[in-house]
Amino acid sequence: MSGLVPFNRKKRSPVSRNFNDFGDFYNMVDDFFNGSSKTNFGSFKVDVQEDENKYLIEADLPGVEKNEVDIEINEGNLSISVKREENINEEKSNYIHKERHYTSMSRNIYLEDAKSEGIKANLENGVLKITIPKEQKPSNTKKIDID
Repeated sequence: MSGLVPFNRKKRSPVSRNFNDFGDFYNMVDDFFNGSSKTNFGSFKVDVQEDENKYLIEADLPGVEKNEVDIEINEGNLSISVKREENINEEKSNYIHKERHYTSMSRNIYLEDAKSEGIKANLENGVLKITIPKEQKPSNTKKIDID
């Protein structure tokens, strides 16, 4: 397996031709700046929209089931966590190599005037949608007259 070469590798620069360890470093840097999934660090995309009455949060969670998602809100801090374990159970024997995959991802968003009641969440087609009502806080603005 050590002879396999990933398909996305660029030709090595002249500097790295003589130093194989540097070539691996350059490839790692390329992966980081090109957004390779190897350097994704267990995260997911989240969009937050706001209007006068509510927040709408959309998180892309392809292939995730709702029993793998945990959503909590505490004093305006919204936490979305995903814990997922993939086990491929095949009835074959004499494995030379078998892998299991465990993923844990979370995102935290602070929503200053979020209510903790009336929150709705829905996971459909790999998109988690959370609607959070806003509290109507009294305005602390005071008009000051000029003498």
